[in-house]
Amino acid sequence: MAESTDEPTDEAVVEAASDAAEGLVFSRYKQSDVRDLDVTVTFEEGVLDVDVYLNVDDDNVDQVAEDAALAARSAVDELFEDA
Repeated sequence: MAESTDEPTDEAVVEAASDAAEGLVFSRYKQSDVRDLDVTVTFEEGVLDVDVYLNVDDDNVDQVAEDAALAARSAVDELFEDA
């Protein structure tokens, strides 16, 4: 009998990461200030890849994009810890 695993689906991982990244960006900037936001998340064969492109008129935009990617990874870590 095969052992069932309660690990999150790939879709759930991608959604959690994307939501966390977007949530962090919009916690730092008003939506009207964000000219463009692209969060690309892939989760294949247990490997998470997060890329955040953010276009905002702010000197800290690179740091916020990096923080958003870190938030995405943390959300996925929590998802697996809770599984």
